[in-house]
Amino acid sequence: MAPTLATAFSRRWWMAVTAVIENLLFSAVLLGWGSLLIMLKSEGFYSYLCKAPENSSNLNLTNTSTSALSNSEEYLEMNGWPICKDQDEMLNLAFTVGSFLLSAITLPMGIVMDKYGPRKLRLLGSACFAFSCLLIAYGASDPNNLSILIFFALALNGFGGMCMTFTSLTLPNMFGDLRSTFIALMIGSYASSAVTFPGIKVIYDLGATFITILLVWAGCACLVFFNCFVNWPLEPFPGPEDMDYTVKIKFSWLGFDHKITGKQFYRQVTTVGRRLSVGNSIKQQHQPPKDLASQEANKLCLSTVDLEVKCKAKEETQSFMKSIFSQIFLLSLITMCVTQLRLIFYMGAMNTILESLTEGDLSTGVCLCVLLLARMSVYTSIFGVLQLLCLITSPVIGYVMDWKLKDCEDENDKSAKREPGQPRRPDKTIQKIVNATRAFIFTNLLLVGFGITCLIPSLPLQILSFILHTIVRGFIHSAVGGLYAAVYPSSQFGSLTGMQSLISALFALLQQPLFMAMVGPLEGDPLWVNVGLLVLSMLGFCLPLYLLCHSRHLQRLRDEQDEDPKIYVKINNGSKPEAFV
Repeated sequence: MAPTLATAFSRRWWMAVTAVIENLLFSAVLLGWGSLLIMLKSEGFYSYLCKAPENSSNLNLTNTSTSALSNSEEYLEMNGWPICKDQDEMLNLAFTVGSFLLSAITLPMGIVMDKYGPRKLRLLGSACFAFSCLLIAYGASDPNNLSILIFFALALNGFGGMCMTFTSLTLPNMFGDLRSTFIALMIGSYASSAVTFPGIKVIYDLGATFITILLVWAGCACLVFFNCFVNWPLEPFPGPEDMDYTVKIKFSWLGFDHKITGKQFYRQVTTVGRRLSVGNSIKQQHQPPKDLASQEANKLCLSTVDLEVKCKAKEETQSFMKSIFSQIFLLSLITMCVTQLRLIFYMGAMNTILESLTEGDLSTGVCLCVLLLARMSVYTSIFGVLQLLCLITSPVIGYVMDWKLKDCEDENDKSAKREPGQPRRPDKTIQKIVNATRAFIFTNLLLVGFGITCLIPSLPLQILSFILHTIVRGFIHSAVGGLYAAVYPSSQFGSLTGMQSLISALFALLQQPLFMAMVGPLEGDPLWVNVGLLVLSMLGFCLPLYLLCHSRHLQRLRDEQDEDPKIYVKINNGSKPEAFV
């Protein structure tokens, strides 16, 4: 039996803590692709694509010349399995498929979640994740014949992980004015899930078998399924502007005979209060008055049928199609597309980039294959550990998005009269846009800094690139999520986020031809690809520039209303002020 919204609200801190942990372990774990790639190579996935040299079954270099290494570099071995570039390209294609589904599936997912709530999607996602672990384990038992399963496994992994992430983004609705901060926390845990595979690789290096690790991981995913089944409600979480959870808890004694949510609850409480206040004057005009306390409980409590007949829902201030074609959403698409391509390409090509830098660093001495692989493994582990920075830094952007919102004037305060000489408080909508402007400017500056560090061929400097990559990945998702939550209706949050993720995922598919160009015509040199991506990153400043102009325009209109408020009235209780003659 699924809990009610009131029960879920009482468990909101447990749900938030477990959602963060579950995101860390089960959401976008594919972002730690570098460590998973090494383990897949060690287990022999697609190793049959590599042809061993005729006179050597193993490359074990001690005093090998550089020319000899170049002739044999296609036939290295890892854990007894041959490795080569053909294997890298095939496994990178599987990663492209999985990372595409990690974002592309969000559009239908958002539409379903907005209508039916997060519970069913989260149950499905945890089941798909567990099944993906079982598929990888089964493929590892016979990689020569079952390597193809990695495509299906990574697809299910991406789908299941995004179900976990996406459903957790509705949970912050229960935290009122701190919603953007909690959205950032959820996105930070999602981005930090890239640390999961590096952590698993440490366990793998300590001697645990790959299949055993995956079976245990699948069992943990079953615990996520159980936790969702017990604690997550069937109904969607309404936004703070749609429902006051404290009111619902306070008036739980009314005992409604149907489960209701959001604005329906508010209207029902208001109607019941009206009946309590007027007694029998409306319902029983032609009957002798009776004591209010002697009335039956069902005379005071409404059903949802009564609610639907007597109360009409307030129309949304903005249609979904109007939101899709708004300037803010279109510019956010541009920002997310270029940022996603920049970040996804670096993750997919990181091992190749590190290999090129390592070879250049060792070219003056004795180039040992073992040392090359060891350095790559160390830097891959460092990259994985640094992913935890997302969990720490993402709430910073959430805090920026929530800056001074409690001191602002919301819709309910606009009709209240102010004392003479009392200064008017800042408008909440304008403050949200100003906060988003600051967040996007800061994030795009970090993205440009990341692009510059990628241009410098220094291996130690890549640690700074790792840090900037991690921070930008957490910041950009948190900023976009906070912007959508601030500007658009809460009922459209899932659909808009899904549309944005789908389009940016389609654009990020360009990382595969870029990777092929880097390992092919560019001979493993990422310089020109990084230059092109750096120039493309400049488009990310279009969104904060528009938000800056838009906020000034809204403030100017507000100042004009303050100068001559008598000519501005609300027509038919509308939300927009109109001139009255």
